[in-house]
Amino acid sequence: MPDEDSKIDHYVLEYRKTNFEGPPRAKEDQPWMVIEGIKGTEYTLTGLKFDMKYMNFRVRACNKAVAGDFSEPVTLETRAFMFRLDASTCHQNLRVEELSVEWDATGGKVQDVKAREKDGKGRTASPANSPAR
Repeated sequence: MPDEDSKIDHYVLEYRKTNFEGPPRAKEDQPWMVIEGIKGTEYTLTGLKFDMKYMNFRVRACNKAVAGDFSEPVTLETRAFMFRLDASTCHQNLRVEELSVEWDATGGKVQDVKAREKDGKGRTASPANSPAR
């Protein structure tokens, strides 16, 4: 990082989407997006979306007269968060299948609950097991 008395006036950050992991390829489809006038040595880039594949970033320092060379590009990925719903513990009106979830207003699991109650394995009177939860 530059010293306090450095001649650096600001930084320029450039980034672009890419489909490749690692350094940027010679011919990329996406243009570099430019953010100029960054005064500090940290910057938060907002508006990124999950699972955008990979992104290349590079930065350069500028003084009032000239801009320096770009840094070596860095490649990052915004990974998506994956989760699954459990059909055995979800709300009685949810029908959970492999890749879909549907609301069943008739309470598709009500028959299963009544059958378990007959066998003595039904719900307890606990509020945690109430249909409103």
